[in-house]
Amino acid sequence: MKQDSPERPLRVGIISLGCAKNLVDAEIMLGSLLKAGMEITNEAAAAEVMIVNTCAFIDSAQEESVDAILESAEVREAQNRGQALVVAGCLSQRFRAELPKLFPEVDAFVGIDQVARIGEIVREARVRRATAQGAVSGRAASRKAKIQGRLAAVAHGPGEAGASLRGTAAFGRTRKTLAAAAPPPIHEIHLRPTYIPDYATPRFRLTPRHYAYLKIAEGCNHPCSFCVIPQMRGSHRSRRQADLLAEARALLAEGVRELNLISQDSTYYGLDLRPNHSRAIAAPERFRSALAAAPADAENICTLLRELNALPGDFWIRLLYTHPAHWTDELIQTIRECPKVARYVDIPLQHIHESMLERMRRETSREYIEDLLGRIRRGVPGIALRTTFIVGFPGESEAYFESLLEFIRRARFERLGIFAYSSEEGTRAGRMAGQVPGRIRRSRRDRAMAVQREIAEEISTGFVGRELRVLVEGRASAGQLRQARISSWEHGLIRAAEPGGERLGGGYLAARSEADAPDIDGRVYVRGDLPTGEFARVRVAGHTTYDLIAKPI
Repeated sequence: MKQDSPERPLRVGIISLGCAKNLVDAEIMLGSLLKAGMEITNEAAAAEVMIVNTCAFIDSAQEESVDAILESAEVREAQNRGQALVVAGCLSQRFRAELPKLFPEVDAFVGIDQVARIGEIVREARVRRATAQGAVSGRAASRKAKIQGRLAAVAHGPGEAGASLRGTAAFGRTRKTLAAAAPPPIHEIHLRPTYIPDYATPRFRLTPRHYAYLKIAEGCNHPCSFCVIPQMRGSHRSRRQADLLAEARALLAEGVRELNLISQDSTYYGLDLRPNHSRAIAAPERFRSALAAAPADAENICTLLRELNALPGDFWIRLLYTHPAHWTDELIQTIRECPKVARYVDIPLQHIHESMLERMRRETSREYIEDLLGRIRRGVPGIALRTTFIVGFPGESEAYFESLLEFIRRARFERLGIFAYSSEEGTRAGRMAGQVPGRIRRSRRDRAMAVQREIAEEISTGFVGRELRVLVEGRASAGQLRQARISSWEHGLIRAAEPGGERLGGGYLAARSEADAPDIDGRVYVRGDLPTGEFARVRVAGHTTYDLIAKPI
């Protein structure tokens, strides 16, 4: 990249971890850096500033984030001591007070509200690194254990966690914490973030040309007892519909063939845009009442889907991250009547036993869930349902778990992921009695996935001989063909080792059907030659457990 100044542009690298929502934050940071005249590099050792965009969703994701920070610091010590290190994302947001003390080698900590200011922060971090003294002390392995233990202790303590901030003088206030080292790292993170991007926000996409994530809202108002997302991401806040349509038009003009709508709760979209809105409408009956009382021209997920569907072009609209408490007959009808909306729904249910749903504070009952699934399947024939469940939640008895297995067998979800419960400090569930031992949690996860594996095999078998419309991703890599497996922090254990993977040799294209979301679901492997990033018709000739094998028509 060239710039008017005779000085060479500052080179910046980035490592982004976690979910698609975090990926969009990384894209915004990259766009802001490019707008500021900086250069992006994929070579960590060559970067003058390295950004680690972290995840803190569950313990495993938190551990991965700590590993990435420590490894980045080690690379710097070995190859580029003048490199500045910036830590962004959910880990910074969740542990804003402690991270500067635990990571003295980090030059700046960035919260959710600061992503659009990353260019300014990067320059300040670079100056800080130029004057910093001393090297990292201690081996990475021993430091990792100390850091993990300290984070756990902090989150278990009274601290700032939870919705108790609401209604207090501390709500929304900026807290600045400076480490003892001199000069201190740059650290200015809001307790409750309020940032939401808009169409004018610079963005450099990291996804392939043919699909993109469209973040329609940020934050969450749900009180789920196992989740820390509202603490990290703040209250639900929607983007205006006109702004989203402007971004969608631009993406389609760039060649995008699939718009993936993401947020913490996409079905809540628009409800916070009402005049004098209340956040206390998470339960189904309150949600329906709020919808009924809204003005005739109010924006909601149905109006957004219909407006996106009306845009010219040949593309899919995929609805991700819906909450069962906020489904309506109007939404079902909207999906049925909008041909560009993929016949696919991501609807995490978490459990089915009444006691577990109550302890999880899911605001839905078994009767409600079973009725909803029936209405969706009847209303949109052929729809693929994706869900996730948590096993080993505090208080889950063997009988409760067996009721979940029975439900999985009967519901026959096309896509399903399983979490072994992760005790998240600072949550209600983390303080509950009846914690289930880790070995039992892992065993239940494996047993549930074994049930789903049989269902997936039967569903895949039913596709043999059928024609499908697929979006071609490109040439399948050797790793994809060898493993044929997918795992994701936000979707739990999707699959174990692929028993049918040996059926796949070389020379395949990777594609996805309407029933396959990027990164989290299976693929359609096509033997043939088709243009990348375009739709094609194929006929299914075989399958592994989770993936289909097809030929072009």
